[in-house]
Amino acid sequence: MTMSSAARKLGLGAALTAGIGIGYALGAQPHMTESITLLQSARAELVQATPNKGGHRERAIGLIDQAIAEVRAGIAFAAGG
Repeated sequence: MTMSSAARKLGLGAALTAGIGIGYALGAQPHMTESITLLQSARAELVQATPNKGGHRERAIGLIDQAIAEVRAGIAFAAGG
């Protein structure tokens, strides 16, 4: 029994739509993007704080910079880049 042309087209259309949806879900990274925004905000607050924290403020700024870089790398990886 062979599939009709209309059924094949419908199946192909559904597969393409699902593929596009999966591609969008993998490419769009709203939580990762928002994480960068929050990390940048935290970094800005630390920069404004007085530096009398025994070096901990400076280390925290450095760790936030590392976290931002890791989040960006994750976004790039998910996008295939």
